[in-house]
Amino acid sequence: MELLAAAFSAACAVDHDSSTSESDARDSAAGHLPGSESSSTPGNGTTPEECPALADSPTTLTEALQRIHPIPADSWRNLIEQIGLLYQEYRDKSTLQEIETRRQQDAEIQTNTPGSPASEEMDGEEEEEEEEEEEELASPPERKALPQICLLSNPHSRFNLWQDLPEIRSSGVLDILQPEEIKLQEAMFELVTSEASYYKSLSLLVSHFMENERLKKILHPSESHILFSNVLDVMAVSERFLLELERRMEENVVISDVCDIVHHYAANDFSVYITYVSNQTYQERTYKQLLQEKAAFRELIAQLELDPKCRGLPLSSFLILPFQRITRLKLLVQNILKRVEERSERECTASDAHRELELVVKACNEGVRKMSRTEQMISIQKKMEFKIKSVPIISHSRWLLKQGELQQMSGPKTSRTLRTKKLFQEIYLFLFNDLLVICRQIPGDKYQVFDSAPRGLLRVEELEDQGQTLANVFILRLLENSDDREATYMLKASSQSEMKRWMTSLAPNRRTKFVSFTSRLLDCPQVQCVHPYVAQQPDELTLELADILNILDKTEDGWIFGERLHDQERGWFPSNTTEEILNPKIRSQNLKECFRVHKMDDPQRSQNKDRRKLGSRNRQ
Repeated sequence: MELLAAAFSAACAVDHDSSTSESDARDSAAGHLPGSESSSTPGNGTTPEECPALADSPTTLTEALQRIHPIPADSWRNLIEQIGLLYQEYRDKSTLQEIETRRQQDAEIQTNTPGSPASEEMDGEEEEEEEEEEEELASPPERKALPQICLLSNPHSRFNLWQDLPEIRSSGVLDILQPEEIKLQEAMFELVTSEASYYKSLSLLVSHFMENERLKKILHPSESHILFSNVLDVMAVSERFLLELERRMEENVVISDVCDIVHHYAANDFSVYITYVSNQTYQERTYKQLLQEKAAFRELIAQLELDPKCRGLPLSSFLILPFQRITRLKLLVQNILKRVEERSERECTASDAHRELELVVKACNEGVRKMSRTEQMISIQKKMEFKIKSVPIISHSRWLLKQGELQQMSGPKTSRTLRTKKLFQEIYLFLFNDLLVICRQIPGDKYQVFDSAPRGLLRVEELEDQGQTLANVFILRLLENSDDREATYMLKASSQSEMKRWMTSLAPNRRTKFVSFTSRLLDCPQVQCVHPYVAQQPDELTLELADILNILDKTEDGWIFGERLHDQERGWFPSNTTEEILNPKIRSQNLKECFRVHKMDDPQRSQNKDRRKLGSRNRQ
């Protein structure tokens, strides 16, 4: 939160009136013009006295709810049934559209920057035409109608935006609500329709794959249980959840709220996701084994995947649906939280829902990690032979952060020349979250441990450029090693990125290239993910399309150390999977929205801080 506070402080220096937000990317894709918000938008603190027009027109949600009639149940259910997209398609199209919208916004800011090549090419007539167009856009429109752009339009889908529903257009509600409220309605509508698409994909997983009679005969009951886990429970919860959302939608064409329903289900029913996701390690392993060892299974799955119902999607994309949905649901609630009025009842319910979903997602992640970490720690323990006093490796609170080979510089400083027979010796490091173990690899895939130290007692220092021989060399200091003494190692990595990755893992609180934890004046570079990436090492970060990340450090050989905004997870990833966000106003607004979403933790932290101070005073 210190980093978020610093980022927010810096972001506030940027002109807010013309800022464009991360969530505006989705809104623009949905037909909303960035920057179209009125200064009299409810929730922005504008009173009728400040804006007389606001006092005479029914612009508030409450007034709109009183004037608009409910949607007929049959009409809404038909809309849900006619959603033609599987969840995988829905998710991909939505995120790709977000990416493209941000690209357009970045292109606009570069084109409009004075002195840029694009702006210099414009002749006087074009400039005059542009000024006329800007004046037309600035003039208040007679009707707050927005362009009808179907975000997920394709020949096989009847998916609509909230503003495109016939009931919405005929009701006249688009004349009543302010643009910011319309964007909020779209955000809530997306949560509901995406749940319908998700339920449709789950139903296909069960009916087309799990309940296939031929597949039942091929699989042993235990194999089927591991492969499909408790997906029936997950689908049952999704069905009840969707029905609750449908009933809320049927109450009125203007959606009052959905986050109260999300909060209830996250607190009481979404534990089924934890059970399903925790089985993911065994599920993936079983699926691979079945494909390799059972030809009948492999052939049948290939045949089922060719069915037009699957839209060319593999079984694996259906099996991972619950994990994708619970993480995406948290992002959808975040988008709502960014749109609701500050200090309002809807902000409270959105905050409560987001907090509960964070707990569920965290439990899901911990469930997956616990399964894989336990097996990994047992394997490492078996490979270690201690030359020093033995250190117990296996612990419930310990996990591997990074392992790999480095070269240790040998001999005294005076002998470190090219004429030295063997300048470097190979060593192998195992870095855990609380412990560093230094080994030498020995025959039989074993490792002989000759030193160790608590992770909190490690310090690193990068050497200045001293020629090719000492390139990518850094100093590792153990303030207290296994012999209770200070030890220093001069280590050489295979590349610049590998050196920086080791330094970041060994000393995670060290100052990074772009962000200082103490500095409050910064404009942190940002990137968005344009190609999904699956982490290959423990210190890497898995990226999803449209993820936005602050760049904390980067290397010349194509790696970035970043922090994802929506969950503050950090890690390394290839730079070619991302694109830089060049528009400073977008970067600024992204930081502001991130701070708003996560500031809800501050009151509790402040209370704890005050208690610690009070306890300290009492002891004195």
